[in-house]
Amino acid sequence: MSVPESIRPRKLSDEVQERLLRLICEERLTPGDALPSERELMARYEIGRPAIREAMQSLQHMGVIEIRHGGRPRVAAPSLDALVEQMGTAMRHLLTHSQSSLGHLKEARVSLEAELARIAAAKRTDEDIADLTALLAKQKSARADGEAFLEIDGRFHRRIAAMSGNPIFETVAHGIFTWMRAFHVEQVRKRGLEALTLAEHRTILDAIAAGNGEAAARSMRDHLDRANALYHQENAT
Repeated sequence: MSVPESIRPRKLSDEVQERLLRLICEERLTPGDALPSERELMARYEIGRPAIREAMQSLQHMGVIEIRHGGRPRVAAPSLDALVEQMGTAMRHLLTHSQSSLGHLKEARVSLEAELARIAAAKRTDEDIADLTALLAKQKSARADGEAFLEIDGRFHRRIAAMSGNPIFETVAHGIFTWMRAFHVEQVRKRGLEALTLAEHRTILDAIAAGNGEAAARSMRDHLDRANALYHQENAT
């Protein structure tokens, strides 16, 4: 005899959320287009304001719509950076309570950025090299300012990722750096080793400028592995 499987009723706001997503799709609404007002949706679906607002807030958190005071909600422009920001709370929980997830994230970062350095060496332009050189000079000038040094560090790595020409690679690489900076800053900064970081960045830049993909990938991997190794040593003492 089979065991009956109970079916839980859906939250009303979840149903509204699904219908709004279907409305956006069926009416082919594009970024900037307005959705019906709360009052119109209440009449259309014959439900109260709380369920409408909860569904709207959920869609806003997902980056699907924008809600502005005094105006109707509108379809939001898609943004990969906004998606990374929206994942921030979940990533904080994951990285705080799961050491294995942190290890997996570090491993993913090393593999991804090493390959992006290889691609950058193949696709480099004079403008790319000039930008990286300027960033390295700014980072050198910011050695005494820990926050500025780290901020430019992230820009240096993101600029290399951008050379792939693939915005998803760029956003994912920067997202990993951003999450580590926010929740495990020791993974991306070790005070007192600014000179070593600058030297490693210079080695990566020189390999990219020379068009040597293997050397660029190896230098990037060595750079990130060194940071990971120092973190493990520090936490073992």
